[in-house]
Formats: sequence, structure tokens, C-alpha cells
Amino acid sequence: MEVVRLGRTDTRVSRVGMGVWQFSGDAWGAISYEQAKAVVAKAVDVGINFFDTAAVYGRGRSEEYLGKAIKELGLRDRVYIATKIHGEWLRRVDILTSVENQRRRLDRLGWEISQRIIYVTW
Repeated sequence: MEVVRLGRTDTRVSRVGMGVWQFSGDAWGAISYEQAKAVVAKAVDVGINFFDTAAVYGRGRSEEYLGKAIKELGLRDRVYIATKIHGEWLRRVDILTSVENQRRRLDRLGWEISQRIIYVTW
């Protein structure tokens, strides 16, 4: 897999990233954690190190499944996560609440909020 520089940083991410909205179970039916973990493992096996998720995907389920899989597979130092805050939630209180909720979900899985996590809005 080709890697590219992320913006103006020295961070190198796979040219192809993987969105994990499907882990939410919102539209395509329920997906088990074990299925999600297998998908993450296969993605890393083929060279993907950049994953995209959002707090609204399954009310955080996508972030939880991704974080747990990364922890259990021992991939924390090999991957990057981009997560998002919904564009309609940009009041200060909304941003702080969203970041705190994401921090709690990822913290529980051994991630520190400042490590290899990129916040964006849409």
C-alpha cells in the first residue's frame, strides 16, 4: 500500500483509508464486534493504517469497536484514527461534550485522546 504525507505533517498514512461507519449497524444491519475486528485486521494486513469514524456512527459504537479491535490486535502504534464532530454541533458546549464522550470511549480502550487521533468537522 502506498503511503502519503498527511497534510503538512510528517505523519504517513495509507493512500486508502477505511471508513468504519458500517460498524454502527445503523443501515446495513447489525455487525458483531468479532466481524468488525476481523475487518480491521484484514485492512491492516493489506496496508491500511488510516481509519475514519464519527461519534454519530451507531451513537459511538463505531468508535468503540474500532478502538477495541486496535487494542486487542496490538495496533495502537501502527494506525491513525480520524473522528468527526457533526457540523451542527459546533457550539462550545457541544464540542466539549463530544470530545469528552469520545475520550471516554477511547480511553476505556487504552487510547489517549492526543495520540494518533485527528478531529475534523463536516
